[in-house]
Amino acid sequence: MTDAFIAKRYRSERMFRAYGAVALAIAVLFLVYLMVDIAIKAWPTFFEKSVSLSITLDPAKVDKANLAQGDFSALLKDAMRAQFPEVTERADKKQIAGLLSVGAADDLRDLTVSDPASIGTTIKVDALLNDSANLYLDGNVGSSGLDEKEQGFLNALHGKGLIQSHFAIRFFTAGDSREPELSGLRGAITGSLLTLLVTLSLSVPLGIAAAVYLEEFAPKNKWTELIEVNINNLAAVPSIIFGLLGLAVFINFFGLPRSAPLVGGLVLALLVLPTIIIASRAALNAVPPSIKEAALGVGASHQQAVFHHVLPLALPGILTGTILGVARALGETAPLLMIGMVAFIVDVPKGFTEAATVLPVQIYLWSDLPEVAFQSRTAAAIIVLLLILFSFNAVAIYLRKHFERRW
Repeated sequence: MTDAFIAKRYRSERMFRAYGAVALAIAVLFLVYLMVDIAIKAWPTFFEKSVSLSITLDPAKVDKANLAQGDFSALLKDAMRAQFPEVTERADKKQIAGLLSVGAADDLRDLTVSDPASIGTTIKVDALLNDSANLYLDGNVGSSGLDEKEQGFLNALHGKGLIQSHFAIRFFTAGDSREPELSGLRGAITGSLLTLLVTLSLSVPLGIAAAVYLEEFAPKNKWTELIEVNINNLAAVPSIIFGLLGLAVFINFFGLPRSAPLVGGLVLALLVLPTIIIASRAALNAVPPSIKEAALGVGASHQQAVFHHVLPLALPGILTGTILGVARALGETAPLLMIGMVAFIVDVPKGFTEAATVLPVQIYLWSDLPEVAFQSRTAAAIIVLLLILFSFNAVAIYLRKHFERRW
């Protein structure tokens, strides 16, 4: 009877382990599927298509004394139409020129400004194609919206070997744009970094200081108990409430600028402060009491025992709390929408008080746009956001390992 009971118990344990392994395998499978799906959708964004054109910089259209006002768009359109001398219909010529991106003229202008001596000569230029042409050349024929004639023009250019594919460095160096092929993440990345800098500058020192005081110095009475309960409750408050608080206090009361990294950082600092306090208190509490007692025993004051012995040993756990805070702050959208960071921002912010947006909000904006090309850009922005988050986490984990001490 006993042997049968033991066998049944071991069998139940094996089944439980099997259930756990199956659950873990399913979770990993879904995670891999999600990441692969995002990567496949994002891949076209990291490459842009252009057409190689020979352009004669006619001095009649490009005045060396006033390069910024040159008619570079006309030069590009003429060079594009010259690839199809057999096309005579005006509507067809318009379709040929329409395959170029509106940003191609700006690229040619910048190239000419950097080399004014090229005026009057013929130069080779890779002119950027529009988002519809990019979609078609990437194999998304149905989503491109091009008719048969436009597809034929692109096929002819491809047959001549004029279509080029380049790494889309523009995606990382440009700001937002209504044109998918011209939109980039530089503004959103800069806004995220400025916002996080404000957030960490406020939340980390305040969070650690509050944790040290509550854990080591504060008297144990009803007031400190009330504070502890409220800190724990604040950690569970929906993030949009902090956005409403920021709108009411920082913008309406103090008059700080809307959509600024300064206000976004203040709101996110309030958001992650409870998390950092709770994690820091847990880290301080995890240090063996014998460490502090030994310091007190050799004549150290209470303050010296805490700051010279307990706090350094608790630092790895505090960094863990900081990782959680950074991860939450970097991925938040709702509170930033409430303070106006949902605005369409083209320029890259140069300071903490200039209008800006952040990566999660940029992803939200692109996902809501009707152009099919923005779907790929949304997926690419998600990958960039994850890479930045992993980078922050890697630095925090390295610091945690570096300061970790065993006892």
